Amino acid sequence: MSLALYRKYRPSTFGEVIGQDHVTEPLSNALTSGSIHHAYLFSGPRGCGKTSSARIMARSLNCEKGPTSNPCGECQSCRDLVANGPGSIDVMELDAATHGLVDDARDLRDKAFFAPVQSRYKIYIIDEAHQLGPGAANALLKVVEEPPPHVLFIFATTEPDKLIATIRSRTHHYPFRLVPPAVLAEHLEGVCKQEGIAVAKGVIPLVVRASGGSVRDALSVLGQLLAGAGKEGVTYEVATALLGYTDGALLDEAIDALAARDGATLFNTVNRVVESGHDPRRFTQDFLERLRDLIIVGASKENAAHILREYPEDQLERLEKQARLLGAATLIRSADIAADGLTQMRGATAPRLILELICARILLPGNDDQGLLARIERLENGISLRGTNAEVAQVADKPAESKPSTEKIAVPAAVKEEPAKAVAPTPKPNGPVDIAALRKFWPEVIENVKKQRRLTWSLLSASAQVLAVDDKAITIGIVNSGARDSFVRSESDVILRKAFAEVVGLDLKVECIVDPTVNASTTTPERMSEDPTDALELGGAALLAKELGAHVIKKFTNDV
Repeated sequence: MSLALYRKYRPSTFGEVIGQDHVTEPLSNALTSGSIHHAYLFSGPRGCGKTSSARIMARSLNCEKGPTSNPCGECQSCRDLVANGPGSIDVMELDAATHGLVDDARDLRDKAFFAPVQSRYKIYIIDEAHQLGPGAANALLKVVEEPPPHVLFIFATTEPDKLIATIRSRTHHYPFRLVPPAVLAEHLEGVCKQEGIAVAKGVIPLVVRASGGSVRDALSVLGQLLAGAGKEGVTYEVATALLGYTDGALLDEAIDALAARDGATLFNTVNRVVESGHDPRRFTQDFLERLRDLIIVGASKENAAHILREYPEDQLERLEKQARLLGAATLIRSADIAADGLTQMRGATAPRLILELICARILLPGNDDQGLLARIERLENGISLRGTNAEVAQVADKPAESKPSTEKIAVPAAVKEEPAKAVAPTPKPNGPVDIAALRKFWPEVIENVKKQRRLTWSLLSASAQVLAVDDKAITIGIVNSGARDSFVRSESDVILRKAFAEVVGLDLKVECIVDPTVNASTTTPERMSEDPTDALELGGAALLAKELGAHVIKKFTNDV
C-alpha cells in the first residue's frame, strides 16, 4: 500500500511549511532566542498545518542541539519526531474529540508531573481542543496555568472561540490561514515533478480550487488524480469529470450565447450539461464563478492577470473580450440572478428546471434599476456617439446625383471601392454549418465589422441576428425595414461578408431580411424609430435621459 501524498510530503521543519510565514517566522525566532512559553494555541482552518507545526515545535524543542529552529535530524529525538516517524514517548498527541472527558483530563494532569523519560520536555499536543468539555477544560486549567518546568502544552483547534477563555488567555495564540492559490499551485507542481507524472494544463488550478486553500485536501485530491493517471498522465478531461467541475468549453458557450442574446444556444447548452451527466447545481455555481471572473476582468482590465492567476494568457484575452461584449451592468445583474437561483436549488427536486428559469430570467429584460442599466448599456454599446458616425450615416444616405463637398464624399468613396477589392477566398468548412456555432461567433463578427466601418456596426450591433445559413448564403434578420434599407443602401453586406470570412472562415453571400422579433429585448419601438439614423441622432445621453425619465414616471405612478 502506497503512502498518501499528504503524509508523504508532510513537513519536518518550519522551513518546509508553506503559506504560513506569519506564524513560522515568529516561532523560529522564539526558538532561536530561547523565549519559550509553556502553552501555545494554534488555530485555523483544517489542513493548513496546525498539527504538523505542533510536531515540528516538539521536535525543535527536544533536539539535542536545541531548542533550535533547525533540528539536527541526527539525534534520537529528531529521528523519532520526523514526519511519519515512530514518535516519542515524551510527546503525547491527544484528540479532544475522544479524550475530552473529565477523567481523561484528570489522568493527564496527574501524569504531567512526572519527568520526561529521555527528552528535555514532556509535550502534550491536544488536537481539536475546542471539543474539550467544560469539566475537562476546568480540570486542566490549573496545570496549564502553572505547569511543571518540564511540561509544555500545544492546543490545536479550528474554532478557538469555543475554547474556554481561562485557558485561551494563558496561551500564546498563533492563527494559521488558508494557503494562497499561487503558493499552493507552485507546491503541487513540485510534488508532481517529484512523483514523475505528467499533468495537463489546467489540472492544477482545478485541484487548488477543489482544496479551498487546504494543503492536506489539495494533496489528497492530487493523490487521487495521480493514482488514476494513464500513460499520458492526468488529462484535463479526466480531472473535470472526476472532480465534478464543468468543462470550460461549456461555460464559454453559455457566456457567448448570453452576449449574443441567443436563447436557443443557451438552452441547448443547458441540455448538453444535463445529457452529459453534469450536476445542474455545479454548473450554476461554476457559471456564477465565471460571471464573477468577468466582472473582475472588466473592472481591473490590465491588472486582471494579477488577480486571476489561475488563467493562462490566451484564456484571459477571451475573458476580456466577453466582459467587453456583455458590460458591467449585464454581468452584475446576471450574477445576482444566478446567485438567487443557486440558493433556490438547495434541496430542490428539479434543479434543471431552476437552471432553465435562471437562463430565462437573465435573457428577459429587467424592470428594476439594475435591469434598466443593463438595457441602457446594451443600447449605448450598439449605437455610435453623435458627431462621428452620424456624419457618416448622413453622407452614405445622400442620393448619387447630389454633389457634396470633397471632404464628405471621401468616406463613401472609400466604402464604394471596397467591393472592387478582391476578398481573399477562404476555404469553406467541410460538412453542414451549425447555426448555433455561427451565432456563437456573432459577437466576434460584430467586433470585426466595427473595425472596418462603424456605420455597419451601428446597424447590426443592436438590431440584427443570424437567422439561417446554408451552402449558398447567410441570412441576417434586422428588426425593421428602415434599418434593413440602410444596410442595403450602404452596401454593408460586403463588410459583413468579409467579417464572416475573417472570423469564421466562411465566405458566403449575405442576405438581409426584416424580422421584427429579432433581439426584441434591446430594440423596442420606444427606443428605435423606423429609420436607424434617427436613433443615431439621439446619442447616448438622450437615450439615457429618456430611459431614466420613463422609469421615474412609472415608479411615481406606482407609488401614487
